[in-house]
Amino acid sequence: MLEPIPFVWPLAGGLLVGLSAGLYLLLNGRVAGISGLTAAATGLSKGAPRTLGLLFIAGLLGGAALASALIRRPEVQITSDIWLLVLGGLIVGFGTRWGSGCTSGHGVCGLARLSSRSIVATGVFMAVAALTVFVTRHLLGGLA
Repeated sequence: MLEPIPFVWPLAGGLLVGLSAGLYLLLNGRVAGISGLTAAATGLSKGAPRTLGLLFIAGLLGGAALASALIRRPEVQITSDIWLLVLGGLIVGFGTRWGSGCTSGHGVCGLARLSSRSIVATGVFMAVAALTVFVTRHLLGGLA
């Protein structure tokens, strides 16, 4: 296994995300977003071809597997009930469809294009994330 140099892996990951998002826009004329491509992969969206969505998801999983094989694996402890995790995932999925995109589409691609809708959406994402951390750590006594 490769010993991680503190800044190399995040820098490489960020460069690859930016490169892939830029290439996707140049080659397909569409903004790359996980929620939209996942919807395409599952057949819930007519925006991108299903094959392209499936390849995108395979790339996400393959990249995570490669990184896991090359660098030290993080220790993950699930401390919540599985039904809470499923419920949270469904709420996030609903929110990404309702908000016309997720953090990858709005935060990476939309901000780069200076989209006012994406600037507002990303600000809301970040504010809600900060509020959630504050509530769970300070008001609920660190339950999450």
